[in-house]
Amino acid sequence: MSRWAALPAELDPRVRQLVVRLRRLKDHSGLSLRQLAARTGYSQKSWERYLGGRSLPPREAVEALARVGGEEPTRLLALHEVATEVWGKRRGAATSAAQAPVPEAEATRPELLSADATGTRSPGRSLRIALVAGAVALVLAVSTAVFLVVRLTGHDEERPTAPLAATATSASASASAPASASASRSAPPEGPTYTCRIERIDGRWYAGNSRTQDAVVADGHAGPEVAEAQCLLRRAGISPGGIDGIFGPMTERAVKQVQKRAGLVVDGIVGPHTWKALRG
Repeated sequence: MSRWAALPAELDPRVRQLVVRLRRLKDHSGLSLRQLAARTGYSQKSWERYLGGRSLPPREAVEALARVGGEEPTRLLALHEVATEVWGKRRGAATSAAQAPVPEAEATRPELLSADATGTRSPGRSLRIALVAGAVALVLAVSTAVFLVVRLTGHDEERPTAPLAATATSASASASAPASASASRSAPPEGPTYTCRIERIDGRWYAGNSRTQDAVVADGHAGPEVAEAQCLLRRAGISPGGIDGIFGPMTERAVKQVQKRAGLVVDGIVGPHTWKALRG
């Protein structure tokens, strides 16, 4: 069986479901991509894009693969119709975003330009350098002033040592404060945590993370719907691994066990029928 590369993370679940089914049908046929191209009339490069989730196959290509794999194409074509609608909406949104005009104020503000575009330092770095330089200049100015006062008043030189050290420490702390604040702002947030609060409502099981009945989640997805499915799998006596909201290999194996137990299509994808089996 082929070892497929992971599908793009931004791929819509409905398109992902179609691509996963096409991959499995190709593996079931036992054909290489070159042989598949010869049997279907679509080039090897085209099939690499279709099965890699980088391009949506045309309806005729889906029908051709179904014939080669010996499968009735009706269900595949239904998935293809949904995926085509989703794909068209995504491309329309991307085109609108690309054609949106850039506000004149932002386009002409030099501080918004990146270091790669202008050859200058980024605003954040320049600000920190300026603050450190200012702190150093302040320390030198205070030291000079204290020295002059001592010379003029005739005090001994040991007396200003303590205030001078305190001033230097204070200036150093002031200089380091922006850097610390910047570091704390750039620290990545911790991921969400999920718990299982199992309860039965109107004859259905819920775990307190999502009340969905028809969301499609599969390998590579993450979020509260995945955590809900993991909790319900654990309630059914099948371990999905940790309750982390990430759909990985252990969760997929657990889903397949539930599907096999319920007499469903064993594809490892949680859809309306699998949700119904999980919620009991």
